[in-house]
Amino acid sequence: MVTDLTTRISAGDTAAPGAAQRIGLRRRIGAFIALTKPRVIELLLVTTLPTMFFAQRGLPDLWTALATMVGGAFAAGSAGAFNCYLDRDMDRLMNRTKKRPLVTGEVTAREAFVFATVLGIAAIAILWVGANPLAAGLGAAAMFFYVVIYTMVLKRRTEQNIIWGGLAGCFPVLIAWAAVRETIEWPALVLFFIIFLWTPPHYWPLSMKYRTDYQNADVPMLGAVATAKTVSVQVVLYAWATVACSLLLVPLGWAGITYTAFALVSGAWFIYESHVLYRRAQNESLTDKRAMKVFHLSILYLTLLFIGLWIDPFVGSPLM
Repeated sequence: MVTDLTTRISAGDTAAPGAAQRIGLRRRIGAFIALTKPRVIELLLVTTLPTMFFAQRGLPDLWTALATMVGGAFAAGSAGAFNCYLDRDMDRLMNRTKKRPLVTGEVTAREAFVFATVLGIAAIAILWVGANPLAAGLGAAAMFFYVVIYTMVLKRRTEQNIIWGGLAGCFPVLIAWAAVRETIEWPALVLFFIIFLWTPPHYWPLSMKYRTDYQNADVPMLGAVATAKTVSVQVVLYAWATVACSLLLVPLGWAGITYTAFALVSGAWFIYESHVLYRRAQNESLTDKRAMKVFHLSILYLTLLFIGLWIDPFVGSPLM
């Protein structure tokens, strides 16, 4: 691992020499923001805030919610920046990532490392002071899992990388729950596993579209190393498992009619589109457009599910 890390640290630091000094301040700020992967942060926050309302069964404390959202965003941004730093050699080889700031030279490797480190420290401090030590510890665990376990260990070594690497994206719901209730309970674990099961059918359709990119970068993402037929079967199975897991909040006595309705309707749509993907793959008529439809739908599904979670304490009462 040490040799691997040394290789990544020294890889590609000669690209676009001096570019960081030649661009304007506004573009430089935009480059640093891009390192944090803002779209990923947005998706993580979509799961964080509703979880706080659900855990509180109403309005959470304003300052606690604000600290959790900011601290969580900083933690995700730090992990994203470290990911860009460690994967900059790979990013040069992929059309999807070749415009990232470390590839174009808008940010130097040293600047990215310092930026990621400062963000990470700030994230833990904000969660510790604004929420509680448990939330801060979970934030640190999320960053460690994404940067070390996923980026450094799994991503380049196994086709199952996104399954276990995706665990990092499950931590925001635990952080949110811990911030409100200062403990972790069964409903929080259900939300954790919903996102864990959702990650493969969300990401694998994307990897199917960009399979050539991953092959060029020698990354064994399942969509790049397996046939579309094989991947589509996995997408269907994980979609069913995700929806089934989402309904576990009902027998636990936490979910009301509002959440249940959102889970059933959006889940049925998610499963249906996964089966369409499967049928197209079996008939060898699958297109990148169809694969990306499932990718985008998976985001909408998760968003709708957590909107239902958000509204439920105010509109629905527990069904059991």
